[in-house]
Amino acid sequence: MEFKIEPAQRIKRLPPYLFGRLNALKLAKRQAGVDIIDLGMGNPSDAAPQIVVDKLCQAAQDPRNHRYSASRGIKGLRKEIAKKYEQKWNVQLDWETEVLACIGSKEGFSHLCLAMLGPGDTAIVPDPAFPIHNYSVALAGANVISVPLGCDEKFVDNIAMVCENLYPKPKLLILNFPHNPTAMTVDEGFFEPVVDLAKRFGIAVIHDFAYGETCFDGYKAPSFLSVKGAKDIGVEFITMSKPYNMAGFRIGFVAGNKDMINYLATIKGYYDYGIFQAIQIAGIIALRNCNEDIIAQNKKYRSRRDVVCDGLGRIGWEVEKPRASMFVWAKVPQEHSKGKGTIDYAIDLMEYAEVAIAPGRAFGENGEDYMRIALVENEQRLRQAIRNISRFVQQKPIRKTKPGWEG
Repeated sequence: MEFKIEPAQRIKRLPPYLFGRLNALKLAKRQAGVDIIDLGMGNPSDAAPQIVVDKLCQAAQDPRNHRYSASRGIKGLRKEIAKKYEQKWNVQLDWETEVLACIGSKEGFSHLCLAMLGPGDTAIVPDPAFPIHNYSVALAGANVISVPLGCDEKFVDNIAMVCENLYPKPKLLILNFPHNPTAMTVDEGFFEPVVDLAKRFGIAVIHDFAYGETCFDGYKAPSFLSVKGAKDIGVEFITMSKPYNMAGFRIGFVAGNKDMINYLATIKGYYDYGIFQAIQIAGIIALRNCNEDIIAQNKKYRSRRDVVCDGLGRIGWEVEKPRASMFVWAKVPQEHSKGKGTIDYAIDLMEYAEVAIAPGRAFGENGEDYMRIALVENEQRLRQAIRNISRFVQQKPIRKTKPGWEG
């Protein structure tokens, strides 16, 4: 009888990875020599600041940095994060107990869910959502309750209704503003009723603030921790990936409630020995010296946003210019998709327009009919992507030799 190795039940509980088909097709196309314009993943293509790279190279030469580092993050790095929160968001943090460095915010987020949730527990996650917000809960053995995403009083009321009617009560609320994938934003005052709700129902809050510094047109994203009492019930994750173009460095932070940070530190103590110390030292240099680089990068994203939004608008897609994040969230006209779901439509765009963008359905049921476009290519490539999509819509081949447009 054939022997079959079975995974843990936590693996079986994960939903199908909807990006799998798209990634396989993209790889096959590139191996065949097709120049796919990849706007599917929020993976910055611009360089990290040179001063940061230089410091990384210097620190990597020091053998003292080759040893295991402090698992919570070195003292100087956590102090710089506390200083950043005070200067930018007027939030006072104890760097020793209320700040922890993660191997990217995604790792920290996942391990915090593992530290806080288990079978029988429930987390509230808005729909659509960045996939790890759901998957981390599932991997911890807990359940997800979805509520339609919003940024107003009705959204908070919907969360309160779930807390009032669900038994046992939800244990965790996961929020993310500026939002991925939709680029939805909130204004000052949004988080006050969230904190009140959390205290009233005894529910903890995790706020993913990955795009808190990627803002345009004078908009300043509010920090969850800037609300009085927020540290009593929750934490906030930030990352160096987006504002500093340090995605591959894998360095992020969690700040806020010291108990939740201790839970995460306990889990991480079993799983890892912290971030390569040379990267942490480079992170200190970024935090101290690279505010102007953030401003310059945001100008690039704003210009790219305008290119994409104006171009998609001309071909009939419904799109609003976002005031934060590195994404555009656009609704595809029915006459363009011809009734196809966004997964199949994304495959068509890669097959016939040679453009990879993320289907909204991959982020939840409420993402259907929308596509997420990452602003990770230069303006010339973005314009080419729009031209390719336009030609596909009009059933005009990109190249004379390109077959398959008839069907």
